[in-house]
Amino acid sequence: MKGYEAVIGLEVHAQLLTKSKIFCGCATNFGSKPNRNTCPICLGMPGTLPTFNKSALEFAIKVAIATNCKITQFGQFARKNYFYPDLPKGYQISQYELPVAKDGWIEIFDKDSKKRIGLTRIHLEEDAGKLLHDQGERSNVSYIDFNRTGVPLIEIVSEPDIRNPEEASQYLQTLRLILLYLEVCDGNMEEGSFRCDANVSVRLKGEKILGTRVELKNLNSFRFVQKALEYEIDRQIKVLEGRDTIIQETRLWDTTEDITISMRGKEEAHDYRYFPDPDLVPIVIEKKWIEKINRSIPELPLAKRARFIDEYNLPLYDAEILISSKELSDFFEACAGLYNKPKIISNWIMGELLRELNREHRKVSECPVTPLMLTSLLELIDKGLISTNIAKTVFSQMYNTGKPPVEIVKDRGLTQITDKEELEKIVIQVLDKNTDKVLEFKKGKEKLFGFFMGQIMKATSGKANPGIAKEILTEKLKN
Repeated sequence: MKGYEAVIGLEVHAQLLTKSKIFCGCATNFGSKPNRNTCPICLGMPGTLPTFNKSALEFAIKVAIATNCKITQFGQFARKNYFYPDLPKGYQISQYELPVAKDGWIEIFDKDSKKRIGLTRIHLEEDAGKLLHDQGERSNVSYIDFNRTGVPLIEIVSEPDIRNPEEASQYLQTLRLILLYLEVCDGNMEEGSFRCDANVSVRLKGEKILGTRVELKNLNSFRFVQKALEYEIDRQIKVLEGRDTIIQETRLWDTTEDITISMRGKEEAHDYRYFPDPDLVPIVIEKKWIEKINRSIPELPLAKRARFIDEYNLPLYDAEILISSKELSDFFEACAGLYNKPKIISNWIMGELLRELNREHRKVSECPVTPLMLTSLLELIDKGLISTNIAKTVFSQMYNTGKPPVEIVKDRGLTQITDKEELEKIVIQVLDKNTDKVLEFKKGKEKLFGFFMGQIMKATSGKANPGIAKEILTEKLKN
């Protein structure tokens, strides 16, 4: 970056998977008709009083524990005052001076090295509504859907420890995976349940003083985060090299032009006129409750990755793929409990299973192939009843029909030919049909061995046992 370095801090907003909103009993489900999941409380009607959802606090504490934060035993909600069309009360209930947790960290990995990214704070707040623009013929009209208003959020604020867009993307993916393992957020960036704002500045390498920061708002994919940061870093460097001044502002990422564009001047904390919410009592978090929540924390992704490498002797690449979702790691372990060849299982999951799922954009939970079906297929290979190539055909049929492998092999007559006399006849037929190539082989063109094996497999529709066929072919060519 031409002698410059970037300084990046990320603010992640994650919607919590509570059944009801943070201060009322309205549903939080996504996709309902506009303004159906609303009531006088979340619409900010005069005379209404919020009631705090304890589950939201429990989920926030889980995240705090998983990210090595210090949990405050005394918390308080504040009113964050600003006007926006989809904020019905004219303020947002958030936390300011007394958040749920602070001073945490998570680790990101780049090949064999690791880096610790600090977390400044985790706090609870309510989400705003959603503006809908350019709907139908009335393109000059904006609509407001208040369904999202009051959905519980945690905001996770990082320290400015990130130095490049690649680290930012990796940090976000690691954080999202932790939330998925904890089952507190669905991590859906397209639906906005996991979204990110980035604060970025640049300075000369070796400088200690931070440059003027610019905020990039509502980045809703890892790819957009990386591209927006790359563009903004380059833009700021060009401004400085042109001896101009960076303006502290909020900018948006334009996905059509691949540029950042100015949205508004960046607000400071005093602009929001924070003050304690008079309708909500302070939160007292007891140590016993924290300890109880801590006992419910599942094995987290990085710990699982290390265990997969150690316990199953898997390569780092395999382990990273397998822990990329909790469902996938559970599928692998279920298979490993039935069939004690973890590397073979891993190969089939990363190859055939994920190929089929990705092709149809399906989740592991929607996969018609169960761990028992996959391991039964692998046992058929071990017993010599089918070849690996035939097994791939059987797997495809299992995926499409949901039938067990034994039934597919029987119905389609795919059992491997292991009878030596039968295979010997086929080998002789292949050699008799290709006498010219037999002569070439005997003159030293040994690569033709693969050709003969291919012809044998073709003649048997792939059902010849490769080991036995190879043995017979070697003997016949020698003679």
